[in-house]
Amino acid sequence: MSEAKRPQIALHNVHHTAYGCRDADQTIWFYEEILGLKLAAAFSSENEPGSGNENPFLHIFFEMPDGNYVAFFDAPETIENEWLQRKHSFEMHLAFEVESEEAMLEWQAYINAKGKSCLGPVDHGFVKSVYMYDPNGIQVEITARSKGYAEMMAHEEAESRANIEDWNQKKRAFKEAKFGAENLDKRAG
Repeated sequence: MSEAKRPQIALHNVHHTAYGCRDADQTIWFYEEILGLKLAAAFSSENEPGSGNENPFLHIFFEMPDGNYVAFFDAPETIENEWLQRKHSFEMHLAFEVESEEAMLEWQAYINAKGKSCLGPVDHGFVKSVYMYDPNGIQVEITARSKGYAEMMAHEEAESRANIEDWNQKKRAFKEAKFGAENLDKRAG
């Protein structure tokens, strides 16, 4: 394989993240009515983009104030109910940031008053967060940076490569036994 040169133009933001959903109306209720995100687009097709395979879907986009999006596919013919069960936060979660701990607590009180359970706060040291689940089993976090956030993150950045190497030495054999060494190859998947 020849050595490829990375493009000089950097990736600069997340345009959107996209997930499957059980029902568009239910998802719109949560993200628009509860979290206050703007429903920015909804379009449907009978066929998947790219492959052209028949798979009817509705694709919905919620716009964030910074212009990025959270998107969902309502594709009932292909999404499996097992995928829509609550996921452990280590498997998947969405974290939305607010400007202060007070704003985070205000959101928590509002969400609980709307009848949606919002638990916490949890102090992670560098951020404090409250948590709930969306209708699709995705844990949603509202987080606020703690005092000293920039210093803590700078320290963690300086230590990150050493921490990763230490972790890999501790867990590589376990992961090879669980997932298979071939599945841990950097080009796998």
